[in-house]
Amino acid sequence: MKKKLIAGILAGLISLSAAFTTTQAATRDEIAAIKVSKSGKFNYWTKESAAKEKLVAYVKDVTNKNSKNFIPVEDRIATFDMDGTFLCETAPYYFDGMLFIHRALYDENYNSSKSDRDFAISLEKFITSKNEGDKLGSSAPHQAAVFEGMTYSEYTNYVEKFMNTPVKGLSNLKWGEAFYLPMVEVIKYLQKNNFKVYVVSGSERQLIRVLLGDAFNIPENQIIGTDIEILAKNQGKINGLNYDYRKDDYLIRSKFVIKNLKMNKVSAIYKEIGKQPVLAFGNSSGDLSMLNYTINGNKYKSAAFFILCDDLDRELGDIAKAEKCRKLAEKNGWTSISMRNDWTTIYGDNVKRQ
Repeated sequence: MKKKLIAGILAGLISLSAAFTTTQAATRDEIAAIKVSKSGKFNYWTKESAAKEKLVAYVKDVTNKNSKNFIPVEDRIATFDMDGTFLCETAPYYFDGMLFIHRALYDENYNSSKSDRDFAISLEKFITSKNEGDKLGSSAPHQAAVFEGMTYSEYTNYVEKFMNTPVKGLSNLKWGEAFYLPMVEVIKYLQKNNFKVYVVSGSERQLIRVLLGDAFNIPENQIIGTDIEILAKNQGKINGLNYDYRKDDYLIRSKFVIKNLKMNKVSAIYKEIGKQPVLAFGNSSGDLSMLNYTINGNKYKSAAFFILCDDLDRELGDIAKAEKCRKLAEKNGWTSISMRNDWTTIYGDNVKRQ
């Protein structure tokens, strides 16, 4: 009887311990602490993942000084799209789009223009209707407009505050933690092997810098995104483009310049990096040009990887879209990564679809 009682207590303690150690969404500190050794020991990838093994084999080959495919450290350039590649984009929409809707419609301290407000209303309806295709046109000019005139310190604080907003459709997850843990491992693994990682995204550049912040060891000058004009506080009022920065000036955000998608990504890579990447990671047709630029006509052995949104249980996936993307990857010679089959978790075991 005594043995049964002790066994019952021990079982209860083990059960209680398991409850406390159940994986939640990884915190930003935990994301920052993720490490993957040179042997390629990944914790969030399935053992049978062919995509992971292909990446590990590639890295081992091109970092081996005795290999004919050896790539010098200075040319180990890897480019990553962000939304849908290593950050959630489906709960229910892109981070920058949700930030815009909040600013235009729900910020009590801000009065948006009729144009921006009307677009935000249309965008919100579009998101909830779940119609395929962007029938509204680009939201980028409106996203820039609602923050026009704001200093970069003010904008940073605004984005950081919004990062604490829970995502919709997934439990126990905030926007500032909504990174795909398996892809975080890939980034850390490449950094460990002396690859310089660039983020090349359609999201606005400064937003990406704030969002990644202390969770990723990616310098600000390795962030390439959609651009807006940067002005001094009095620029445009005095002398226009010939304005000189004064000792009492500060920088403010201005109008939309260019959306960093499709061929614009390739142009930006060449302009800002000056070298052809040897690795590229994406998830949509907006990344097609970047991935093909990486693997075609490259003097080094190169590879491109394409994430498929095929998980309906741990993520708000889309099987039809995933199948189209799989065919696109096959057509272009990219390696597909299945969220459903290649990853043991996405955000942490306690993040579930609602």
